[in-house]
Amino acid sequence: MKLTKYGHACVRIEKDGKVLVIDPGTFSDAAALDGADAVLITHNHFDHADRDKLLTLSPEVTVWTCEGVASGAAEGLRVQTVRHGDAFEDAGFSVKVFGEWHAANHPDVPIVDNVGFLVDEELFYPGDAFTVPPAEVGTLLVPTGAPWLKLSEVIEYLRTVKPARAYSTHDALYSEAGLGLVDNWLKMEADKQGADIRRLAVGDSVTLS
Repeated sequence: MKLTKYGHACVRIEKDGKVLVIDPGTFSDAAALDGADAVLITHNHFDHADRDKLLTLSPEVTVWTCEGVASGAAEGLRVQTVRHGDAFEDAGFSVKVFGEWHAANHPDVPIVDNVGFLVDEELFYPGDAFTVPPAEVGTLLVPTGAPWLKLSEVIEYLRTVKPARAYSTHDALYSEAGLGLVDNWLKMEADKQGADIRRLAVGDSVTLS
């Protein structure tokens, strides 16, 4: 299973000739959806769900997402609503759904629904939350930059989940100096846990076991 980072919160997963894309938002390259066989969206914020990009999908492609996205989906999109505890298969990928709510953000901004996805019992993508799934996680996509988080919380999350591998997501808001800080903190934690914990540059890929 090959994972490629396509900017900010978007990743593309390829396996056996099939393509699964997670959170193609406005900060990600539209090429992430080229040849997509299935799409997962964690919540309805623009940096995770770009409706113009989604309209380029083939009509046969299903978008699996929470109620907040599904209720406002454009006509013509094939959308399936999922909730915490659901499980499904699409394009040869097995997916389990964990989590219900986005992390608290600005005090005047309502908290939206947010679901995390565990793909093939290996890769967990929490969306904009620090959801701890009731399952062993081989690879964690860990958010590292947002108004709703602190880097100390990122480290606590990594120590709670204890993945064998963790790669930074949700990091487009950082300057080069900020990315350097993220890199340093992740390296310190990688050394402490003896795990592969780091930031992938946009366009970089890793192969997951």
